Amino acid sequence: MTVSRDPARGALAELRVVDAATLFAGPMAALHLGDMGADVVKLEHPERPDPARTHGASENGVNLWWKTLGRNKRTATADLSTEGGREVLLALAERSDVVIENFRPGTLERWGLGYEELSARNPGLVLARVSGFGQVGPYRTRPGFGTLAEAMSGFAAMTGEPDGPPTLPPFGLADGIASLATAFAVMVALSARAGTGRGQVVDTAIIEPILAMLGPQITRWDRLGTVQPRTGNRSVNNAPRNTYRTGDGKWVAVSTSAQSIAERVVRLVGRPELADEPWFGSGAERARHADVLDAAVGGWIAARTRDEVVAAFEEAQAAVAPVYDASDIVDDPQFRELGTIHRIEDPELGPMLMQGPLFRLSGNDGVIRFTGRAHGADTDEVLAELGFTPERIAGLRAKGQV
Repeated sequence: MTVSRDPARGALAELRVVDAATLFAGPMAALHLGDMGADVVKLEHPERPDPARTHGASENGVNLWWKTLGRNKRTATADLSTEGGREVLLALAERSDVVIENFRPGTLERWGLGYEELSARNPGLVLARVSGFGQVGPYRTRPGFGTLAEAMSGFAAMTGEPDGPPTLPPFGLADGIASLATAFAVMVALSARAGTGRGQVVDTAIIEPILAMLGPQITRWDRLGTVQPRTGNRSVNNAPRNTYRTGDGKWVAVSTSAQSIAERVVRLVGRPELADEPWFGSGAERARHADVLDAAVGGWIAARTRDEVVAAFEEAQAAVAPVYDASDIVDDPQFRELGTIHRIEDPELGPMLMQGPLFRLSGNDGVIRFTGRAHGADTDEVLAELGFTPERIAGLRAKGQV
C-alpha cells in the first residue's frame, strides 16, 4: 500500500518514525504519533513478531488488540542482530526522524546500532529508548514490564481494599502512561532539533512516568514520614467518593472533590443537616467520616435505578457517572458527539469499532488510515523505498535476515 504524503492526513504528516519496539509502551508511543499522521514503519523480527500480536482476544484466529495497537503502521521485518538487518535499520534511520526501541540497554550497541552509529547516518535523529528501568543504574539490564512498574511506583501499595492485598490493574496502565511520556519527550526533542539541527536520545524508564502520576507520595513521606494507605474506592481527600450499587443492579461513581458539590449531594439524598457538621467543611475531614456519608448516599442510590440516579444528580448539578462497560461506551451520546469510537474497515475482518486518537485538533485532526497489518506485509515496499533492489531483498530473505 502507498502512504500519502498529503499534510491533510495529520499534523505530523511529514514525520517519519521507526517502531522497533515490542509489547506496549514503545509501540503505543508510535501509535500516538501515527494517529497524528506520522509515517510509521513497524520493524519486527522475521521469525519472532511483536508478542503483542498474541495478547488478548481473537476472532477466527485474528488478534483483535493488534488491529488497534498496529494501526497506522506499515509492517516490515529485519533481524537486527545480522548484517543485513543492521543495514536495514541504518538505512531507515538515515531517512527517519525518530526510532523507538525497547531492547535491553546495551543490545543495540552490541549490534553496532547504538546512537553513535545511527546519528552518524542522520545527526538529526531522535532515538527514543523505552525500558523498564532506564539506561543507567543497577537494574538497567533486568527484564522490565509495566507490572513491575505498577509495583515499584507505589501504585499497587495504595490500590485495593484496606484489609486486602496490594492490587495491580487488569491492563497495561504503566505502559500506557509511559507511552504518553515517550511521545511527549519525542516531540520535545524534535522541537529542540528545530533550533540546533541535532537529534538526541530519549531515555524513558517505565517505572518513572507512573510515579509522577501518583501525587505527592514522596513529599508526604519526606515531610511527614507516612505513606498513603489503601482505601479501596474511597479517597483520603474527600467524601462521599465511591462506587454505589443502584436499585436495578448497576453501578455509579460519585465524586465530591469540590465543597459545593459535596453540599449538593447531601441535600439531594435528603441529608442536608450533614452539611452543618463541623467536619463537613474540609475534604480530608469528610473522608474521615466516609462511613456516615457512604451510608446516606449509598442508601438513597440503592432505592433508585441508574437512570434515575444520573438524572437526579444532573438536575442537582452534582457529579456522578455510570460505571460503563464497552457496550455502554459505544451507546453513550457524549462519546458519540466527541467521535471517540471509530468504525474502520479491516481487510481481514470487515468493519470494526475501536477507540480513536486521544484528542482533537481544530486544524489537523488525527485519523485512523488503516488497521494493524500482517507481520511483514510491507517489507518489500519499505526496503524498495530505501534503495534495496528486488534481488537484494530476495537475498536477505533467503538468509532469514528480513
